Amino acid sequence: MNTDMFTITMAAVIAFVVCAVTGPFTIPLLRRLKFGQEIREVGPSWHKTKSGTPTMGGVMFLLAVAVGTLVLFPNKEGIMLVGTSLAFGAIGFVDDFIKVVKKRNLGLTALQKFLAQVFVSVVFVLAGMYFNIFDTSIMVPFLDFPLELGWFYIPFAIFIMVGVPNSVNLTDGVDGLAASVTAVVSIFLTFLALSYGKEMTTVAGFSAAVTGGCLGFLLFNAHPAKVFMGDTGSLFLGGAVCAAALMMEAPIILVIAGFVYVMETLSVIIQVASFKLTGKRVFKMTPIHHHFEMCGWSERKIVISAIILSAVLCTVAYVICM
Repeated sequence: MNTDMFTITMAAVIAFVVCAVTGPFTIPLLRRLKFGQEIREVGPSWHKTKSGTPTMGGVMFLLAVAVGTLVLFPNKEGIMLVGTSLAFGAIGFVDDFIKVVKKRNLGLTALQKFLAQVFVSVVFVLAGMYFNIFDTSIMVPFLDFPLELGWFYIPFAIFIMVGVPNSVNLTDGVDGLAASVTAVVSIFLTFLALSYGKEMTTVAGFSAAVTGGCLGFLLFNAHPAKVFMGDTGSLFLGGAVCAAALMMEAPIILVIAGFVYVMETLSVIIQVASFKLTGKRVFKMTPIHHHFEMCGWSERKIVISAIILSAVLCTVAYVICM
C-alpha cells in the first residue's frame, strides 16, 4: 500500500473510531437534554413508536469527519471541504434545535433554510474559484473534454449545493437509510478522486472520512435506531457529497451515483404535482421509502435494497468516468 493510500485509509479509520467512541457518550447526553425526535403526524403510524428517540446525532460524525480529515489533510482543500460541510451541518443544527426546544417538527422556515444554504454555497463556490481549487468547467459523461460553463457555473453550482443536501435530508426517513446510501456514494467518490491522481488526494481522504463516519454512525443508527442524525447530519452529508463532487468537477455524475437521493426527491415532486393537477396521488406516501413501507417492506429490506442499488449505480458511474 503506497503512502497516499495508507493516509486515505487512516482518515476513514480515524473517523470511524471517533464516531464509534463518542456514540456511547453522546446518545445519553442527548437523552438528558431531552433532544428527542417529534414524529410527524402525516408519517406512517407505526413510526410513532420512535417518538422521543434522540435526534441531532449527526454531531457524532460531524466531529469524526472533521478530525479524520484535518489531522491528515490540514490544507486549504481539506479546510474548505470540512468547513463547507460543517456550515451545512450548522444550518441543520439550528433547525433541529428549534424543533426540540420549541417542540415543533418544522424548525426553520423553508425560506430561512434556503437563504442560509444559498449563502454557504456562494461562499464555497467563490472561495474555490478564488483559490484556484476548481474552475468553471465540469466533466460530462461520455464527453472526452470538460464542458466550460463560464459565469453560468455559479448558479449551476449553487443549484447543486442546495439540491443535494435537501435530497439527502428527504432520504433520512428510515433507520440507517441516509447513512448507508451516503457511505456507498462516498466510497465511490473516494475511488473517483484516486483515479484523478495526487491532485485529488485530499478529496479522496475527505470522502474516505465521510465513509468512516457513516459506518461508525450506523453502529447506533441501524434498525432499530438508538439515535437519529437529524437535519444536523443529513445536511452535513449532503454538503460533503456535493462539495467533493464539485472539487472534482464531477457534479453531473451524482445523478447516477446518488440516484437514491434523486429518486426520493422526484417522488415528492411527482406526488405534489399529480395531486395538484389531478387530485390523485401516484404513491401511497412520499418520500418513496414510505411508499415501500406502506407496501409492506420492512425498514431493513428498504435499506438493503437501497445499498444494492447504490452500489450498482456507483459502479456504473465509475466505469462511465474512466
